[in-house]
Amino acid sequence: MFRLFERLLDPTARTPETPPPAGLVAFYWHYAGQARGLLAALFVVGFAVALLDACIPLFIGHVVGMISTHEPGQLFAAAWPQLVGMAVVLLLVRPSVLCLQNLITNQAIAPGLSNLVRWQSHWHLVRQSWSFFQNDFAGRLANRVMQTGPSLRESIVAGTNAVWYILVYGGSAVALLATNDLALAIPALLWFVGYLSLLRYFVPRLRDRSRHMSEVRSTVTGRVVDSYTNIVTVKLFARPRDEDEFVRAVIDEHTVAFRQQLRLITQFGLCLSSMNALMVVSTASTAIWLWTAGRIEIGAIAMALPLTWQIANIAGWVAHNVTSIFENIGVVQDGMRSIAVPRQMPDRPDATTLRVTRGEVRFETVRFGYGTARGVLHGIDLAIAPGERVGLVGRSGSGKSTLVNLLLRFHELEGGRILIDGQDISAATQESVRAHIAMVTQDTSLLHRSIRDNIRYGKPGAGEQEIVEAAARAHALEFIDALEDWQGRRGLDAHVGERGVKLSGSQRQRIALARVILKDAPILVLDEATSALDSEVEAAIQEQLDGLMKGRTVIAIAHRLSTIARMDRLIVLDHGRVVEEGSHARLLASGGAYARLWQRQSGGFRDQNLPQRIDAAAGE
Repeated sequence: MFRLFERLLDPTARTPETPPPAGLVAFYWHYAGQARGLLAALFVVGFAVALLDACIPLFIGHVVGMISTHEPGQLFAAAWPQLVGMAVVLLLVRPSVLCLQNLITNQAIAPGLSNLVRWQSHWHLVRQSWSFFQNDFAGRLANRVMQTGPSLRESIVAGTNAVWYILVYGGSAVALLATNDLALAIPALLWFVGYLSLLRYFVPRLRDRSRHMSEVRSTVTGRVVDSYTNIVTVKLFARPRDEDEFVRAVIDEHTVAFRQQLRLITQFGLCLSSMNALMVVSTASTAIWLWTAGRIEIGAIAMALPLTWQIANIAGWVAHNVTSIFENIGVVQDGMRSIAVPRQMPDRPDATTLRVTRGEVRFETVRFGYGTARGVLHGIDLAIAPGERVGLVGRSGSGKSTLVNLLLRFHELEGGRILIDGQDISAATQESVRAHIAMVTQDTSLLHRSIRDNIRYGKPGAGEQEIVEAAARAHALEFIDALEDWQGRRGLDAHVGERGVKLSGSQRQRIALARVILKDAPILVLDEATSALDSEVEAAIQEQLDGLMKGRTVIAIAHRLSTIARMDRLIVLDHGRVVEEGSHARLLASGGAYARLWQRQSGGFRDQNLPQRIDAAAGE
């Protein structure tokens, strides 16, 4: 039975290409529409539950009426069909309908719809552009993805139940009271008018305050996660007190928002409880007056009092649900700020799969400036032949990393185009472009998974032997074999911690090199690839890099010019323009910008034989 309902909605079965719409109702329907059958069933069952609950006071009134009009020895003989019928409803029908409601809510909708929203929201966010993640807290994004699903589901379920209890139970109650005497229904009718007035006044205010509180709560999460993520910096600069203030300020803001919301809830509860008490007393007084006047039977009083008391209880439950609904709507609206965002830099509808056979790279009049008037790159023209090894040289801010990021399609060009094997990369899917480029960065970030998983990231289908060989070529096996994590996992099974914090910079970089070796892409980008290595390890890995570079198109960035002097050609950038290009020896001889950079790094010392030794090494 449980499995039958649990299989009705698979949260990870669908991955829609389009992002959710920005409108609140449309956002709800984007997800709820995928479970429309279950929600329709919940709607029908909710109607049945409300109707059955409305029958209970009616049954009580009937029983009291029968007791007052029959002798004890004649009651069952005369009224057994009604008594048995009421017993069947209470013992079999109502529990069965409640069980069905719980199965739909708890087994199908609660886990299915909640995780469907989480899965599809994550699927959409992870395909956002790099700049999207640079502009927000990772913790706040994660909080919105995790909280939006349960809040959307809970507001739908609670809203469905609340609607039926208000309409079905409330309407049935007024009708039952009016059938005995119209005067008996007047207190309940007046109560409904007051109840709707309360909702009209408080609900919009609760919605606005709930949304504000949810926004502040997301900021709290973002700041806390930011402190934890950068805990090394906090410790190194002895700034825990500054972090206290950073977090305390937003927690204080959240406290104020929370208190303002709870003030409204308390005021609403006070008004509602006063109205409930007034309704019960008025109905009881009216019922007693009508009975003394002979206008109703004792059974009507027995029905009216529990009926109005039940209305008061349900009103409190509905009010709590309404409060919860708008708290959850506030969470959903906050989540929409990150989830219902059009995908930045989507692939073209007609995007093709990039196919690389040679590895030729061409930059044609490339302009880019992150949307600023000043710009960063100003008309770069650069052709890199298949298998050529090119080094990018220049001062910080000259545009080296920007050029590489454009090649990887982290940003859209503002002018010009980039070709790989004659194919405009803007017309290809981003994943296919990056699949043919392997990159090792200076700031190596590893996944909080095992060493094996991190290396295999370069080639998901790699076997164990391939992983071991890649690790050996990156000179990583010597420390991997000795690793043991906090749960006793060893070697390749050891986990590296968030962003690889359990490893040294040198170890992280060697794992990254192993990952690139395993990827075996035709285009290789090295951005300060050996900056975190000591001289002995760098010399050993340089030999592996030389082997890895053979037959591949290589673009290398390094501030230490000695590490890229052996490239086939050096491109010197300055203020976003190519100012020089040529071999190391030629550029030194020309006495231009590169020669000045080289002289500054070597402290004025110039090895006259270095160009010849570099050329000889490159020819080996």
